[in-house]
Amino acid sequence: MMRHPVYVRIAGKDVTVTNREKVFFPDCGLTKGDLVDYYLSVSAALLPHVRQRVMQMLRYPNGVDGKFFYQKRVPVPHPEWLETYTIQFPSGRSADFPVVNDAAALAWIANLGCIDLHTWSSRIGDVEKPDYLLIDLDPRGGDPWSHVRTIALVVKDVMDELGLVSYPKTSGSTGIHIIAPIVPELEFPEVRRFAKAFAQEVERRLPDIATTTWKVADRTGVFVDFGQNARDRTIASAYSVRPTKDARASAPLHWDEVADVDPADFTLTTMPGRIDRVGDLTAGMWSSPKSLVPLFERLKLKPAQTR
Repeated sequence: MMRHPVYVRIAGKDVTVTNREKVFFPDCGLTKGDLVDYYLSVSAALLPHVRQRVMQMLRYPNGVDGKFFYQKRVPVPHPEWLETYTIQFPSGRSADFPVVNDAAALAWIANLGCIDLHTWSSRIGDVEKPDYLLIDLDPRGGDPWSHVRTIALVVKDVMDELGLVSYPKTSGSTGIHIIAPIVPELEFPEVRRFAKAFAQEVERRLPDIATTTWKVADRTGVFVDFGQNARDRTIASAYSVRPTKDARASAPLHWDEVADVDPADFTLTTMPGRIDRVGDLTAGMWSSPKSLVPLFERLKLKPAQTR
């Protein structure tokens, strides 16, 4: 039986939501409509993380058990109120990406089957210059979760020593992201160069459980991933749902939660209540970025190349 789309008016904008009853997370019985409703419910906390960033669409039109595909170019047609941004690639090609700036755009992109929200680490005001440093702790299948938590706390120590304010969050998958807001003054290669030296310092302090070895087959510990600071790399934003069977969400944390955190505690169904209890732990994080430029020599690097 064909179901007619539902038109929702959000802050004066009309959004089409189709097939609300389609099951997206069979193990939980959660639907596409539940996903849309979740993003609307957490929009105030989530939007500061994705606003003015190009979004890489990863679409699951039939939920987590169905096939998925990546889509860079914004679908045509799309709402006239949706902001887009054209990215030029080294190949000479270009693509118009969606930019999710408000709750209506969140509902629109969730309706496409975008379960998680993957954005660049720069904003479109200066798209070649990231506004955060990311350390992504990426365990192999056999790495204990306790090692990930231990390494995260050492990442905090190094960031504290450098004067960087850090914000941890569960990735919503198997790892932990640590983000430090930075002044958008360096291009991607320089931020990545800094991140690599930073990761190597973490590895030096925890050589038995942390690694910066690039080749997967040669790793012997949790990968302290610095490569996500490169151009065109994306991560799932804070509060993003992930395409897992239990509908996990990427959860911002207090640092004193990290030592005992269990990422399974944070899901599409539990995250709104957590925000009600503890508030938005990322509130204001983008208001006081730090400059990386004076820190290069602290990590024994040649001075930063600014443009």
